[in-house]
Amino acid sequence: MHELAIMQGVVRVCEREAAKEGFGRVESITLSVGAVSGVVPECLAEFFPIAAKGTVAEGAKLITRLIPAAVECPDCGYAGPIRGTECPRCGGYGYRLTHGREFYIESLEVE
Repeated sequence: MHELAIMQGVVRVCEREAAKEGFGRVESITLSVGAVSGVVPECLAEFFPIAAKGTVAEGAKLITRLIPAAVECPDCGYAGPIRGTECPRCGGYGYRLTHGREFYIESLEVE
């Protein structure tokens, strides 16, 4: 249920930006969510209306963009997407995750 707290944070950013930039309403919010970030996009969508009620983000469209997991393997030099738990080229486990843990507000469309 940490997605509710996450969405409350996103709405706080919207409120802060509205006060700073002088807009009255958020039309859409685009979030980038890493595939292994631990954040569930469906839960974000479920909790967003609750978090946004009575704010500049109420009624805004929520868009989530999934960032796939990617790694760099020091054993074989592979750099790219990963689906399982081992390097797709050499089968090693010593890789470094380079993408997939991200979570950020990519953009706000405002009125």
